[in-house]
Amino acid sequence: MKLEQILNYVNSFEKNPFLKVIDSIISNNPKEHKEVDRILNELDGQIKNADNKSVAQILNLVEDEFADHIKEEFLNTTSQLDILIDIIIRDGNSLMKREWLGKLYEKEIQKIKKRIKSFEKSFDEEDKDPRNRDYVIYKKCLETAYKNDREHNQESKITRDEQSILNTLASSLELSHEEIKLINYLIVPLQKIDVDEIIKYLSSTGVIFYSRKNHQVYVADEVIRILRKIRGKDVSEKVFRKVLKKLKDSHINQLARKHSIDRKLSREEKIKEILNEGITLTSALINGIFRDDVNKTERRATINELIEKRLRIDEKIKGASLEAKVENLITYFKNREKDGALTISVNGYEKLLKDVKGHIPKLNSIVREEFELQEEDVLKAKFLLMYNIRPSDVLYLLTDDEVKDFCNAQSISIRGNEIQNVLDEYKDVENLFIENYELIARRDFNSLQENGLDVKEAEIGVKFEEVTKSILKKLGFNVDDDLRDSVNTSKDKADIILNEGENSLIIIECKSIKEKGYNKYSSVARQVKSYKNNAEKKGYEVMKIFIVAPEFTDEFINDCTLDYESNLSLITADTLIEIYNVFKEFGHKSLPISLLMRDVLIDKERVLKSLEK
Repeated sequence: MKLEQILNYVNSFEKNPFLKVIDSIISNNPKEHKEVDRILNELDGQIKNADNKSVAQILNLVEDEFADHIKEEFLNTTSQLDILIDIIIRDGNSLMKREWLGKLYEKEIQKIKKRIKSFEKSFDEEDKDPRNRDYVIYKKCLETAYKNDREHNQESKITRDEQSILNTLASSLELSHEEIKLINYLIVPLQKIDVDEIIKYLSSTGVIFYSRKNHQVYVADEVIRILRKIRGKDVSEKVFRKVLKKLKDSHINQLARKHSIDRKLSREEKIKEILNEGITLTSALINGIFRDDVNKTERRATINELIEKRLRIDEKIKGASLEAKVENLITYFKNREKDGALTISVNGYEKLLKDVKGHIPKLNSIVREEFELQEEDVLKAKFLLMYNIRPSDVLYLLTDDEVKDFCNAQSISIRGNEIQNVLDEYKDVENLFIENYELIARRDFNSLQENGLDVKEAEIGVKFEEVTKSILKKLGFNVDDDLRDSVNTSKDKADIILNEGENSLIIIECKSIKEKGYNKYSSVARQVKSYKNNAEKKGYEVMKIFIVAPEFTDEFINDCTLDYESNLSLITADTLIEIYNVFKEFGHKSLPISLLMRDVLIDKERVLKSLEK
């Protein structure tokens, strides 16, 4: 969930710890301070009074400084921040109830303690195995850094400089985060912390928001990206899983061997263990999957094959060197994840979940377990989207054979990329356009393309009219194209006409616009008056004229209020789509037109309140 959305769910008291952190960063002149000051100066200069959108923009500008603030907390060796962050950055853990966070924490502590016992047995200084040697070297250095303060009668701790050296050493030894964590807690005592203390600590550092009323923990998508970067995770687990599933068995086995993962495990079990190890995708693709004797030319050829033939990425991933190629691939994945585009409709997603569950009955438990979800029934599109779990993420949980069997059962082609073929089959274009209605209204061509909607920029205005018509039909109105054609002239063409019976009609004019606020009142007023006159000449009563646009300026609304003759009402695109969503959610058959007849600018809250009764 985006930061802006989370700020809508929590009260001022619950926002304050995060805002204090951001305010402290701002007071220390961050590198983007000019842009931050510009945003704050448009308000009253205080971050605490900023609107939610502005707060999200400011976090984006001070992202590096926020990361530095979190890194400072890692110097507190008893905070267990590494354990806590590793829990909350997992896919599915961005929204958690208080007790669920407590359960996940207890489970993690038990797992670490169990692994430490097993791991400790491998520390034999006489063992010449290179991996064991690496563990011993790191352990000795860590022990020295942690305990050397006692010589000066001071509390044991690891300083910033010591941590920097340890980080360089761990990177050079190619230790995974899980291996580092296990060695750390061999040296630093691991004491269980109360869940309320955890919540208090994470809130005070600005990592989470906590709603006391709902006992709900929220972690913003933007914060998760920062935390993953701090923990050295270059992509999310679900992206890493997609790549691992496309690697050859020999590559999976080599990666497992390098990180002491039991070779007797199945391919799927090895993939799960690799994900648990905290290995980065970058290190896996540059070194991890290859034997030491494989040269860079061969490695680059393997990565090219992975990108083009196994992952089947259409976009050209450039890079003259192996490192540049992998870096650009990581950037590609990050950009895809950041834009959050849903390329099939929510309805299509819902149908996909239903059909896959029909074919694979255990799907609910697979998704629930993989993403550590608290709810019992998780196969609901809107629910999964709240956790940023998209259709492809669910499909990549299945084995290759399961995907092929599903395609065959649904008569979906298995030529090329099977998962993309499934997504195309469930795209549901009509509802996808409806779900992107506000982008169409604002003529946001780039976002429409990113969301998988094939529409030419010159045709967006016509598409806005078509989608508005589709929404009105779904609201139960009689959209009468024949009546419209009979009323229109070669000069004056109304966009939409609703037939209300007994020679009564409603005229609707659609105005998509890139600029902020529709303000061309005199022009549109002349248009709609011509439509009204044409209809009245043919014996029809015009009950109402609506103008639909992304938004309207105050001047436009005021002019409309004073125009008694036209009987105009205004409805913004976001109001119309929200009315439709609530109408659908509550299972209404038709929307009473009376709900839209009272206001000049339709009062969204009043209409929604009536629909929710």
